[in-house]
Amino acid sequence: MTGGEQRAVKQPAKGCGRRRARRTRTVLAVLATLAGAVLPAGCSSSDGADGFAGRRAPSPETVIRVVPHDGAHGVRAGSRFEVRVPAGRLERVEVRRTGEAGRQTVAGRISPDGLIWRPVAGGLAPGSRYTVDAVARDGAGHRAARHTTFTTSVPRVRFAGFFSPEDHTTVGTGMIVSLEFSRPIADRKAVERAVTVTADPGVEIAPHWFGNRRLDFRPRERWKPGTDIALDLRLRGVQAGPHTYGTQRKTVHYHVGRDQITTIDAARHSLTVRRSGRVLATFPVTAGKAKNPTYNGKMVILERRSTMRMNGDTVGFGDAYNIADVPHAMRLTRSGTFLHGNYWAPSRIFGGVNTSHGCVGLKDTKGGGRDTPAGRLFRHSIVGDTVQVRNSRGHGPRGHGARGPTVAADNGLGGWNMPWKQWKRGGAPD
Repeated sequence: MTGGEQRAVKQPAKGCGRRRARRTRTVLAVLATLAGAVLPAGCSSSDGADGFAGRRAPSPETVIRVVPHDGAHGVRAGSRFEVRVPAGRLERVEVRRTGEAGRQTVAGRISPDGLIWRPVAGGLAPGSRYTVDAVARDGAGHRAARHTTFTTSVPRVRFAGFFSPEDHTTVGTGMIVSLEFSRPIADRKAVERAVTVTADPGVEIAPHWFGNRRLDFRPRERWKPGTDIALDLRLRGVQAGPHTYGTQRKTVHYHVGRDQITTIDAARHSLTVRRSGRVLATFPVTAGKAKNPTYNGKMVILERRSTMRMNGDTVGFGDAYNIADVPHAMRLTRSGTFLHGNYWAPSRIFGGVNTSHGCVGLKDTKGGGRDTPAGRLFRHSIVGDTVQVRNSRGHGPRGHGARGPTVAADNGLGGWNMPWKQWKRGGAPD
């Protein structure tokens, strides 16, 4: 063969080789694919990607579980609220609540084992929207993040605590912090835990319940001048009874001013004002007559009114009196005992005879005189000052004078008449 013939013969053989090579590569690719499909489950990519069956990372819903569930509506206030992982560890939980008080961060703690988060303050608040953002690792070390939301229902029955005086008032050393609830409280312990009264400088303060609607706080002895008192109401979301929840979240501050005690000797028809133990003034008075004696014991000024109407019919005395413009009136009891100015009685009764229906009157002028005995006492008194009555007498069993009744602890702020041990026993039972 010539050289040209040899090249012509080799060319077809060369083409067959390329086709065989392509077929070989195709077969190898198919084999590789089949081999990959049957690789044992323990084989995976070196970068940890979970691309094989049985190795896919669990969903965030599986790793992080939130109660109440995502998207829940109308969740009952006070319900259980927690974030947990079945295995692994919670790394971070952030909870925010949007409600009446605006947007707030909910404080909480992750348990030492890292498995559960719960709020510090307990259950859920009513009428609020919650958002939960949590990050955790499961038992295999996979990290997951979850975002959920839910809303709580507005309670059918709500309650609040009413207090007096207003926030940032300077009060006397006899002040007792008193709350009157708008509804009866069935679970008094739960409500008591949600209300705290603290003082600076610190002193032991104890609660005392009068029935199921009133809760008072006082120290063993009267406050020291200069003390700052804080009443913290954390009632929002607190369950006080079936379907009854609190709605309040408020802190009230009082400052204790100077120490003033007004002492009334009903038998001597006199009133003495002492400040820090020093006598400031003594005035003649008229107190309750024997048929209606003034209460004995310690009382506290509850309110001050420059002028007010006093009508006997409102306190069980019918039409005995109805005076439209009683000057310089300071309330001592809820039942109607006042320390007030008197312009209608003759001057001789002050310091000489008791003629009232239980109040204590000082000489005054119509419209209230600034420098009259009643005017001077009014100007130098504040809410929270102590007023103590002694030697008030009524009719005895044989017509002779007998000691009049002592004011009840729940009539106004009469709690100072109750021994400390007895007062402390008035807290809600555990």
